[in-house]
Amino acid sequence: MAEIPESAISEKFLAGSGPGGQNVNKVATACQLRVDVFALGLAPDAYRRLKALAGSKMTSAGELVILARSFRTQEANRADARARLNELVDAALVRPERRIKTKPSKAAKAKRVDSKKARSSIKAGRGRVRGID
Repeated sequence: MAEIPESAISEKFLAGSGPGGQNVNKVATACQLRVDVFALGLAPDAYRRLKALAGSKMTSAGELVILARSFRTQEANRADARARLNELVDAALVRPERRIKTKPSKAAKAKRVDSKKARSSIKAGRGRVRGID
């Protein structure tokens, strides 16, 4: 799990939609978490992966904006936003495994050619029958 410095995070609480009934209209429970991605000190390839994973959550200024409003309390929404941030950063830090190119063996190629020849002879035998003159 990546350690995210508190100086890179800013929180703001908004009046959110979602569960809470009339309470939602009175209390600012939705948590908007803004993270300065450059302050995280990620490697360039990890930064590119984070940008791709974040999609529209990333601003052009390099800020990651996460809005959590599924719970009724500020604390729960704050915890949810931070958990989602950690998941996103952890996923960006994982390097994808390199694909190793493979090629078919000589035996596999020969088998394929043989089966094509067999199929060809079957289809060739389906032609119009010529009468004996």
